[in-house]
Amino acid sequence: MPTKRQQPLKRQRATKIVATVGPASNSEEKLKALFLAGVDVFRLNFSHGTQADHGVVLDRIRRLEKEMNRPIGVIADMQGPKLRIGRFKDGAIAIKAGDILHFDADVDRLGDETRVPIPHPDILAALNVGSTVLCDDGKVRLKVIKKGEGFLEAQVVAGTKLSNNKGFNIPDVVLPLSPLTDKDRLDLEFACEAGVEWIALSFVQRPEDIHEARALIKDRAAVMLKMEKPSAVEYLTELVELSDSIMVARGDLGVEISLAEVPALQKRMIAEARKFGRPVIVATQMLESMITAPVPTRAEVSDVATAVYEGADCVMLSAETAAGQFPVEAVTFMDDIIRHVECDPGYRHVLDATQAEWGKTIGDAVTKATYQAAIAVDASALVAFTLSGTTGLRAARERPAIPILGLTPKMETARRLALSYGVHAVHMKEDIHSFGDMVDTAVRTAVEHGLGKPGDRLAITAGVPFAKPGTTNIMRITTIGADSPPSRHDADTPAVRSPKAHDPKAHEAKAKEAKTPGGKVHA
Repeated sequence: MPTKRQQPLKRQRATKIVATVGPASNSEEKLKALFLAGVDVFRLNFSHGTQADHGVVLDRIRRLEKEMNRPIGVIADMQGPKLRIGRFKDGAIAIKAGDILHFDADVDRLGDETRVPIPHPDILAALNVGSTVLCDDGKVRLKVIKKGEGFLEAQVVAGTKLSNNKGFNIPDVVLPLSPLTDKDRLDLEFACEAGVEWIALSFVQRPEDIHEARALIKDRAAVMLKMEKPSAVEYLTELVELSDSIMVARGDLGVEISLAEVPALQKRMIAEARKFGRPVIVATQMLESMITAPVPTRAEVSDVATAVYEGADCVMLSAETAAGQFPVEAVTFMDDIIRHVECDPGYRHVLDATQAEWGKTIGDAVTKATYQAAIAVDASALVAFTLSGTTGLRAARERPAIPILGLTPKMETARRLALSYGVHAVHMKEDIHSFGDMVDTAVRTAVEHGLGKPGDRLAITAGVPFAKPGTTNIMRITTIGADSPPSRHDADTPAVRSPKAHDPKAHEAKAKEAKTPGGKVHA
């Protein structure tokens, strides 16, 4: 028998939280604690651990999902190509600005103070005189000054030390590499067969990389694009349109471009994702100090808040929850930051000033009209019946000031919608055959999940024929009757709309503005 805490849970915020699972958080107890603290989606980082390890964690997440009676999304993050230099005789070399280093692909010979082995002959061939080479996360910067058959020479611009197997980046060259290594292909197949919702692709440089991945995934999971290469930025619009979601991977991106450019790119990527209705995650070092400290820095709090103000669907924790000493506390702080931002009266002004472009399909028009009607009648929630998730994504693109109840007969769709702004996804067991079924299900679920009470209005959008994807074509406004079943939420575990951000009173002004002098409401 479920306990009180296991009744349907509604977050007190619209912006979602992604947490990376690792040694600090992979036990059943910690996964549950993280979920209760606020995690909506878990990330499995295939750069670490084995497939068996990730399979065990995924099984635990699925059991947690059943226990908590809430869909939980899972991201399988592929490692991608990891470019590394070879090894040195003494393990490391001292360098200084002006030194000339010889690079070649002879990895059988250890390097020294003048020579660096690189086990990537195709990379050497792709570089040209003038190309920049970054080593050790950008701590060492070199410029190619000479190129020959199977070798090149580069001058040190900055840096003092280079050691074994350090990574290297080449920011101004499109490399002749697939984003999927042999390891990634095996991991991708494992993740798809295991049933994850999202495959996150590293090292994407061009549109062809997305096509290659989709051919392997075959609709078994959604494609998440990690924006971490400067070359990908050049194709930003096309790549976002081809993907199902994007992650602003600021760590790798900040190595290959000027750090000063990253904030503007973050804002641009969020806007571009919203334009196409793609969920967008802001990631990397958001609460980095909490790996070892019980509280974040003020700058980190501001960083998380900025992503929320800019309209991101999700903010993500990496090492903070995977390997940190305070994983639950990190999620708790992130949850608190988001809720405070969404309660700020200025938050709605910022979002409303950056409205996303709407498409010209019938589904786009109906969803927009439903949202406008919901505001006009002061609805407690916008209800989106969706099979593929598209209707829920359309509603989330508007960044509505009221909750979105995403109702779907497909569990995988409910799990994917766990990533989307403001969507409270519910896997409905009953089939919808008529308008009466639709309204009854919407009302009963809204009340049960704390998204409405007798007297509240619901704005409903769906498609006819029912249970057919891509048919969003109807809107219905209904009032919850006094005889509706009571909410299963108890007084000590209230179902939540973000205070102020999701408070119907916050929309009284908008509702009044929507009325003509004669008192009629614009539909």
